[in-house]
Amino acid sequence: MYRGGRRRILTAAQVKDLRQRAEKGESKASLARDFGITWDTVYPYLKTAPDA
Repeated sequence: MYRGGRRRILTAAQVKDLRQRAEKGESKASLARDFGITWDTVYPYLKTAPDA
């Protein structure tokens, strides 16, 4: 089934880690650097449902 959009860059485990660190207050720019993505790519990962 076609879900649309671009393929995921981060694995489910990485997304979980990203969300946990963001909830603790880590900056989006710092997260982006650590995960090798741009800061504007961080936001869609934080906005999507946890099981998406």
